Amino acid sequence: MRKTRVIIMGAAGRDFHNFNVFFRDNDAYEVVAFTATQIPGIEERTYPPELAGPNYPEGIPIYSEERLPELIREYGVEQVVFAYSDVSHEYVMHRASIALAAGADFRLMGPSTTMLKARVPVISVCAVRTGSGKSQTSRRVTKILRSRGYRVVVVRHPMPYGDLRKQVCQRFSTLEDLDRYECTIEEREDYEPHIMNGVVVFAGVDYEKILREAEKEADIIVWDGGNNDLPFYRPDLHIVVVDPHRPGHELRYHPGEANLRMADVVVVNKVGTADPENISLVEENVRRVNPRATVIRARSPIMVDDPEAIRGKRVLVIEDGPTLTHGEMPYGAGTIAAKRFGAAEMVDPRPYAVGSIVKAYEKYRHLGPILPALGYGERQIKELEETINVTPCDVVVVATPIDLRRVVTMNKPAVRVRYELEEVGAPNLEEVLTRLFPGK
Repeated sequence: MRKTRVIIMGAAGRDFHNFNVFFRDNDAYEVVAFTATQIPGIEERTYPPELAGPNYPEGIPIYSEERLPELIREYGVEQVVFAYSDVSHEYVMHRASIALAAGADFRLMGPSTTMLKARVPVISVCAVRTGSGKSQTSRRVTKILRSRGYRVVVVRHPMPYGDLRKQVCQRFSTLEDLDRYECTIEEREDYEPHIMNGVVVFAGVDYEKILREAEKEADIIVWDGGNNDLPFYRPDLHIVVVDPHRPGHELRYHPGEANLRMADVVVVNKVGTADPENISLVEENVRRVNPRATVIRARSPIMVDDPEAIRGKRVLVIEDGPTLTHGEMPYGAGTIAAKRFGAAEMVDPRPYAVGSIVKAYEKYRHLGPILPALGYGERQIKELEETINVTPCDVVVVATPIDLRRVVTMNKPAVRVRYELEEVGAPNLEEVLTRLFPGK
């Protein structure tokens, strides 16, 4: 039987998962290439034969997405599968137009073909945009469940930006594990807070293998989503976080809108800092497209370890990288803290940026006088460190989920900004979770 030739468009995450669960052993298809975007330096690799399986003894090449039209022609591709997240509906259809113009079909794969079924209950925490507050929501969920005596394991959405053969199934229980696996800043930001709370985290490339290992240690698995992607595991409870600092985005981004329509629980986060009109608009949109969902209001209060160190000082604000870049947020918790605690000036780091940090500012032109904590590899971490150290300021305000000083050496004092989820009124997450999981 003639095989349908396929290219999977991705960003080192959903693309590999879709391949593993649907295409790898499917004799009706031949995946001739992956394309890659969003993450610096993830193209021009090979999805290795150890992961690709016996149908692909040479592995599968990974190319820059910019080459998609020529790759369709070169390989005689009949189907293009779009498999990454946190992009506008318009953006998706522009890519569809490129594929269609080159002669290929364009495909989006849904839950029935990509979600794996676990042997233990799964609670998924996802969002409509990156930076909405998934991480603190996941931490809140794990804290509630553990207080009721359940063994909880977190499985994190993939970020395999290194040697894929070493990242098939990763288990993180100590900070030393982060070093052992040579984690990027982005990985550390999502794994470290769970580890510090005593929760084991699994991640990697092959999410069926990861699931079977996680099941051995868990009464309940918490799927900690990435970007605004759909969960890889079929959830028993699907929690989705929305962000009133970006009203309307819950209906304009892929696959965030799908997450919203699927949600059992919608957490309207950041109500302590968002405009009341925007909160109302977001809640109206939620109820219009998913009237059955339980809506919970929450805030993410900002905690600063030394507020007086900010007052009257010239500060460099470092914010969570993905939230600022493809999350399109013009500011984050660090900016709010700098203004609230009386910084004399937020120093603009753009004139002092080096290397890939310069390119990030060129690509994401909505960014103002703040520094995204980008660190997708050793070289970029060094460029981030150099940018910090040559920027003239009195204090660095670090609003990343990890203590960035563990990863980069700063030549000036630093103040950390933290935030956790607090529900406002009722209903709340404790009530929802207790109904399903009353305790052991």
